[in-house]
Amino acid sequence: MSLSPKQRLLDTVKKKKVDRPPVICTGGMMNAAIVDVMNESGHTLPEGHFDSELMAAIATDVHRDTGFENLGIPFCMTVEAEVLGSDIDFGTLACEPKIARESFPSVKEVVYRDVAAMLNAGRIHTLAGAAERLAKMNPEVPIIGSVTGPISTAASIVDPMQFLKELRKERDASHRVLDYVSEFLIAFAQTLVESGATAICIGDPTATGEILGPKMFSDYAVTYLNKVIDGIHATGVPVLVHICGEMKAVKPSIPQLHADAISTDAFVNLKLLKQEYPQLTTMGNVSTFLLELGDPDKVARHTEGLVKDGIDIISPACGLSTASPVANIRAMTGIVKNSH
Repeated sequence: MSLSPKQRLLDTVKKKKVDRPPVICTGGMMNAAIVDVMNESGHTLPEGHFDSELMAAIATDVHRDTGFENLGIPFCMTVEAEVLGSDIDFGTLACEPKIARESFPSVKEVVYRDVAAMLNAGRIHTLAGAAERLAKMNPEVPIIGSVTGPISTAASIVDPMQFLKELRKERDASHRVLDYVSEFLIAFAQTLVESGATAICIGDPTATGEILGPKMFSDYAVTYLNKVIDGIHATGVPVLVHICGEMKAVKPSIPQLHADAISTDAFVNLKLLKQEYPQLTTMGNVSTFLLELGDPDKVARHTEGLVKDGIDIISPACGLSTASPVANIRAMTGIVKNSH
């Protein structure tokens, strides 16, 4: 069985039999534009955040130099917040963009704008152009468009401490904000799919059991993640979802997510999660501390364990450090590719 990387990923999420797991890094929260790769190629950030040709070149360099079997864009989690009005610090070669200032002090003060008009703002055209270029150049490789989840996006336009308090105290206004944000995320993801994305990955680091607790996770995170997932599924592409944190408190809610694969943090035992919920397609969860600070042998052994445990898609457990050595990442991808 000789599958293209694209076919292998699509077959895996459809639960078809494959020769081995795909090994991917989705972009966005799981940005693999590491300093080693950029220094080697001369294609660099932060310039690559604003130029579709350069963004496509960096994604191509990452794919080639790391062995990850996908092309992942963007290289940050600030595209949505910028369009929705927050101020962004665009970072440096080694430091990813972050929110410098949220646009609104409270959910009650959010200004609602026309979603269709916002698709012409910020870096959305840059991303769409990069996706189109990558899809044309790489018909056999999956292009993964990465989108920030609804809770994290809302917490990047409303002061996050205030937002988390208001999820309890201002429920109607909070639901309205999350509904608005979700509509925008669907439209943004659909733009990426129309431009050539094979799959969408949603990373929602604020939506954890530790931050929200089980009730609010169910009321807010599951509700709005599913709204976004369903909106993306309408375009016919699969959706991968990364949930940060321990997961113990919210584990019963995980099978309620409509995602095609669930990615988890390093301290979640994916083998046990798979045994408990055999219907899940599991993704992860090579420790990003190990990828940054370990050595290639340790990385290879750890990765091999995940393959043996039957994890469906092998991937870093969370955001990669930009200081991760390319040798460690190649140790991870090499083990998976030689596992059949």
